Amino acid sequence: MDVFTSAAELLRHHRPERPVLGLRPHAAHRAAKWFLANFPGKVLYAAKANDAPVIIDALVKAGIRAFDVASLVEIARTAQVEDAELYFMNPIKSRGAIATAYRDYGVRRFAFDSSDELDKVIDETGGADDLTLYLRIACPNTHSLIPLEGKFGASQEEAPALLLKARQRAARLGITFHVGSQAVVPAAFGEALRQVGQLIVASGVLVDAIDIGGGFPSRYPHSDPPELADFMDEVVRAADELAVKHSCELLCEPGRALVAEAESVIVRVDARRGQALYVNDGAFGTLFDACYSGFRFPARLIGGEARAGEPEAEFSLYGPTCDSSDHLPGPFVLPAGVAEGDYLEIGQVGAYGRAMATRFNGFGEYDEVVLTDEPMLSMYEGTEDEAPPARMTARA
Repeated sequence: MDVFTSAAELLRHHRPERPVLGLRPHAAHRAAKWFLANFPGKVLYAAKANDAPVIIDALVKAGIRAFDVASLVEIARTAQVEDAELYFMNPIKSRGAIATAYRDYGVRRFAFDSSDELDKVIDETGGADDLTLYLRIACPNTHSLIPLEGKFGASQEEAPALLLKARQRAARLGITFHVGSQAVVPAAFGEALRQVGQLIVASGVLVDAIDIGGGFPSRYPHSDPPELADFMDEVVRAADELAVKHSCELLCEPGRALVAEAESVIVRVDARRGQALYVNDGAFGTLFDACYSGFRFPARLIGGEARAGEPEAEFSLYGPTCDSSDHLPGPFVLPAGVAEGDYLEIGQVGAYGRAMATRFNGFGEYDEVVLTDEPMLSMYEGTEDEAPPARMTARA
């Protein structure tokens, strides 16, 4: 994969016909090092966020060895990492997936959120006595931009009986929850951990692990959350109040916070209609969240420094498909004279961008390069990191 110092350097060598994914593995490396140094427990990578081999490689080089996986495809992919620890945290799984994960990939850690699901795990692992079982409980998602509540999670009323049942079969027992994607208030984790503490006391069942899930935020033009250190301080305070604090392992499953900054997409303007720009990637590609989740991604005109005196204006974008819903309202702030043939870089798409892209209308094919400059926005400014491998900084 070719390596460039920036998107502008890429355009000095190429005028790409297809959109280009600009990978910044050094950003993923830095984020992972920060989490490993600051989270008071084990850090899992939520594999669904980005499966690019270059990004996974950067996370592994930083020290990530544990993965939150949701399917056999994710299990097969992450199982290739040496000494990988796989956590099958999808609360509802097929019987075949459970059996294959246990038998063929050595998975011993499973989530469940109902008595039926627990029975499936026990049955399909042959009543194994080496399982770590995590009860997924429901918790409020009031502090997140993308709530995830409703689909998964045992209620406070159901949870005590499920913990007792699982305790009788599990070698190790845990509780897990998710406060929602892009949580913007540190108290979200404290409130959920206090709920867990109350559940443990009410049930009278001791647990060996608490997985606080993902939800840690990244930075976007529409969302400027507190520093990640504030989230860690809240987690430490709340965990210290738990009755099982001295005997319970703490885990987290960041996805967005590890990889959002590690990828951008470089698009070409194919037409301008007033304040709408028609570009060659969109809602059915890496910019799904800009359409369906109301996200505003940072954008810049590549080579815009040559037009530094030009006033800025707000634009919306349309993707390349024939579907009228392929609309990204933004607004995206760009030089007012942006026109057909210009190229834009849209940042922070490393989380869920490539994972959500489709081939609708024949689009969805990308070129890929490594970029060695800094992300357009960052939660890790001023943090120290080891120098990335030389192959990430020299032109291939």
